Amino acid sequence: MERDDEASGPMMEMCTNGGEETSNRRPTIISGEPLDIEAYATLYKGRTKIIRLLFIANNCGGNHTIQLEALRMAYDEIKKGENTQLFREVVSKINGKLGDKYVMDSAWCESVERRAEQKKTKLENELSSYRTNLIKESIRMGYNDFGDFYYACGSLGDAFKNYIRTRDYCTTAKHIIHMCMNAILVSIEMGQFTHVTSYVNKAEQNPETLDPIVIAKLRCASGLAHLELKKYKLAARKFLDVNPELGNSYNEVIAPQDVATYGGLCALASFDRSELKQKVIDNINFRNFLELVPEVRELINDFYSSRYASCLEYLASLKANLLLDIHLHDHVDTLYDQIRKKALIQYTLPFVSVDLSRMADAFKTSVSGLEKELEVLITDNQIQARIDSHNKILYARHADQRNATFQKVLQMGDEFDRDVRGMLIRANLLKHEYNAKVSRKH
Repeated sequence: MERDDEASGPMMEMCTNGGEETSNRRPTIISGEPLDIEAYATLYKGRTKIIRLLFIANNCGGNHTIQLEALRMAYDEIKKGENTQLFREVVSKINGKLGDKYVMDSAWCESVERRAEQKKTKLENELSSYRTNLIKESIRMGYNDFGDFYYACGSLGDAFKNYIRTRDYCTTAKHIIHMCMNAILVSIEMGQFTHVTSYVNKAEQNPETLDPIVIAKLRCASGLAHLELKKYKLAARKFLDVNPELGNSYNEVIAPQDVATYGGLCALASFDRSELKQKVIDNINFRNFLELVPEVRELINDFYSSRYASCLEYLASLKANLLLDIHLHDHVDTLYDQIRKKALIQYTLPFVSVDLSRMADAFKTSVSGLEKELEVLITDNQIQARIDSHNKILYARHADQRNATFQKVLQMGDEFDRDVRGMLIRANLLKHEYNAKVSRKH
């Protein structure tokens, strides 16, 4: 390959494109192992834990071991709560495959539903009493209790309605934030991410009452909403701004490992090189999250250092597990495609010519496959180059910076000459009082 002597900017920081450093190289951490369901499930709590387990069971590609393990854990988790409808669904999916211990428990369902009906009657009576006495705080708490009740029973629509009804009875900023957080939680569960954005914005209107953990939760929720809408750059910025104080305090929605994975992949797909360095690699707060997911940390560093073979290896090893993530699965292919395109562009930038055989080796693909990828990028004007298909060489069409500079100087000289001539003419007109003479003639 020939390096372009006039290649400018941070691209010159790179090591040999696609090459692997032999010195000071950190040990490789490749995790191509199947998802550890038990370890994964411990990262979450409540309804999201169950829904994630069911998502894995439904999308594990016919792996019966993983499917049954996920269903077993979902069954055990549901019996700790009050959602009989979800319990029946899980029992139907298990279909007797886990033995007599994991079958339909009608007695448990009847007991839970009977207690739920009694609790509902009690809450209705209490709320009616509060409304009669016009006690705003009690009415707010009554609707909030109803929201909690319906959420526990799995009636998300009713839970959302009751949480929203507390808005008219909020008397402090903290009450409004509490209402917003409940609305955000249920909206995420229902997949209504426009509601999520709306209530995040509403909560952020009271910044003086927001503590660091609530701010971190709001950024996570906003990041998920942007991710769902495929606004990857905005999603990355939100996740990168999450304070490490979040810890496990929001694991009814998201784990800190998810913050690292979502933020890291969205940043790789959407940030330019300088942003990646400044906002990700040098971000002390986000570094705390990346330490929890070494594979993501390493692939980001490899991408920035142009170790593309290693970076793509990490991505390939993570893909199967990422496809089992309830929020990320729809975006994996798009993110991977954008990351790969950015890597191809970054590889070619510093060079006048590139040997396609060496480049194909760096990207673990065939020369013909690489040519097709490069053709798309050239057609889209993302790479300024042409391909010599016979000799398998990519020739860059870099602008002639020296000639462009000379042309700009000449243009500026012409403009300066014109401006000076104009000033001299005006000065001479004033000197000879040309304007006065013309006015006297009229």
